[in-house]
Amino acid sequence: MAKTLAGSPLRKMWQRLGTSDADIEAGELQESARGAGATAIDHCACGEIVTVCGPLRSVTLLPVAGLPSVEAELYDGSGAISLVWMGRRRIQGIEPGRVLTATGRLGMAQGRRVIYNPRYALRPISVGE
Repeated sequence: MAKTLAGSPLRKMWQRLGTSDADIEAGELQESARGAGATAIDHCACGEIVTVCGPLRSVTLLPVAGLPSVEAELYDGSGAISLVWMGRRRIQGIEPGRVLTATGRLGMAQGRRVIYNPRYALRPISVGE
């Protein structure tokens, strides 16, 4: 009788050995986003109101339509999205590496996914971060 390894810790270990660190991190981010009730960025459709969750990879100050704007790139393991707060020069807590949940209408600008003036909630910082 053959034994199956499906779902066993040994099988998971073998899978991790053949997976890059980036793929492992992406999987962990996707799992965390699902746990927060967010939709994977690669499953979000333009024009819909979406909720996404993940760490901010970058935060920059850019002029948009002549207004100062804070732009942050959020990555959830499946894709990236730009969050743009128009008319702001700085937002307390919005900094690279910080994890947040953002909600708003998804649009496209210059071939990138973007949410303008999203509602957001900063996620708790884990011990060791």
